[in-house]
Amino acid sequence: MTRFSLLDLVPVTEGGTVAGALANAADLAAHAEALGYNRYWVAEHHGMAGIASAATAVVIAHVAAATRTIRVGAGGIMLPNHAPLVIAEQFGTLEALFPGRIDLGFGRAPGSDQKVARAMRRTLETDPNAFPQDVLEVMSYFANDGRTGIQATPGAGANVPIWILGSSMFGAQLAAMLGLPYAFASHFAPDALDQALALYRRDFRPSAQLDKPYAMAGFNVFAADTDEEAQLLASSQQQAFVALRTGNPRQLPPPVPGYRDSLPPSHAQILDHVLSCSATGSPSTVARGLSDFVRRTGVDEVMVTSAIYDHQARKRSIAIAAEAMAELKLAA
Repeated sequence: MTRFSLLDLVPVTEGGTVAGALANAADLAAHAEALGYNRYWVAEHHGMAGIASAATAVVIAHVAAATRTIRVGAGGIMLPNHAPLVIAEQFGTLEALFPGRIDLGFGRAPGSDQKVARAMRRTLETDPNAFPQDVLEVMSYFANDGRTGIQATPGAGANVPIWILGSSMFGAQLAAMLGLPYAFASHFAPDALDQALALYRRDFRPSAQLDKPYAMAGFNVFAADTDEEAQLLASSQQQAFVALRTGNPRQLPPPVPGYRDSLPPSHAQILDHVLSCSATGSPSTVARGLSDFVRRTGVDEVMVTSAIYDHQARKRSIAIAAEAMAELKLAA
């Protein structure tokens, strides 16, 4: 039975504020909890005017305090930006505050451009093999196995499930080798989805955390009462993607009628490819798109995501997605 969860980049809209984006995040998470979503994740990004989740652990605490049962976590923490001990302490603190509800997903991208990455890390001269070692170091702090010679406080003994995130074969190989759950970023990087899932399942080694493969994949949903309304809502994220890919990141803009059709063919093709793992439309259209995606990938969990300018329209969209996933469960 496929679970469904929600990824929120905490978008800052044009004309809006960071405070408003954070208030919307807490409200959206509570709404997702009421709808039966399994988990709510935020992702670490830096130096982007339209994303308010840079201080990821702080945002997780804010959202977890506004909810009661839904799992809340990072999808993900970009581990090369941080010392493993600091992350163990942060997420050990979160687990102490919200026991049994915290997830920790790791990615190896900077979550920014090279200029911002240098400002965070102070140097870009990093060991390419350090990411797996850093993951193991965080795991060691949680296990309190003495291998580091340091006891993380908080952190030692924390029950925080660790995930590996990725959009290439590297993450799939690492997750399989360590016996960890794997999340693929198909909502914006769909190319290697099928190959990565196949490799992960084939090479998975059972671990203390997980006895069999568990895979999740990102999927964009722009849902409304009609196909036309949904296509209009989707134009905000389309504009944001084009702005990002052309080196001009911006706050999330209001929707524009006919936006995709106004693009030059090269930009339209890039947009269609980047957002190929998406369903945009009415409840029936979205249900069909989600069903096809689950059937194609066989994932254990779908991570629904989308940036929609109007907060109430976004809440309606994730409600429609929840209804579609409920139908899939009944049909299973």
